[in-house]
Amino acid sequence: MNPADYDAWYDTARGHWVGETEYRLAAKGLAGKPGESLLDVGCGTGWFTRRAAADGFQATGLDPNPDWLGFARARSSPALTWVEGDAHTLPFADASFDHVLSIAALCFVDDERQAVAEIVRVARRRFAIGWLNRASLLYWQKGRHGGSGAYRGARWHAAREVRALFSGLPVQNLALRSAIFLPSGTGGARWVERSMSKVLPWGGMLLMTGEKT
Repeated sequence: MNPADYDAWYDTARGHWVGETEYRLAAKGLAGKPGESLLDVGCGTGWFTRRAAADGFQATGLDPNPDWLGFARARSSPALTWVEGDAHTLPFADASFDHVLSIAALCFVDDERQAVAEIVRVARRRFAIGWLNRASLLYWQKGRHGGSGAYRGARWHAAREVRALFSGLPVQNLALRSAIFLPSGTGGARWVERSMSKVLPWGGMLLMTGEKT
């Protein structure tokens, strides 16, 4: 999939709803303020980076793919910063950002535990990391047999596996939430999303938020 087609999906009614739902859940967990710094790890085309910037964050997007970063840069204002880099060895000093965000990106890295440790290292305050959920309708639609479309090659997790990735790290007040219970984006799906408790681990995205100690 090329970056233009991927990013255009967020302009569709369903894509916009999914993106906004995931971002709002992450933003609530970060509890940030305008002017604070935020790093988006595995930013891809920069949709979530741009969305965070629209909320007033001083946003930086990081991705290993120069073509996707070039697309992200072309779609953004000069106020945003784009960095080519690897989630396993983030090219930043300890506690460089008030907040670190990563949505469904670590599912594609070789060593998720190392990437999580790096996110915690460069965070000064809070982090929000989203994974694809194996106990979800989305998995049965898109994740089985190696995945399809943008999900091809992604790893899907159970809630206990996500929690285990944080064992022994300098973090506190961890909270696991989920979103996108019915991925169709229809009116009924949106009603279910509003009605379901986010602590139920059945949404397509599992989101872990927490604080750096």
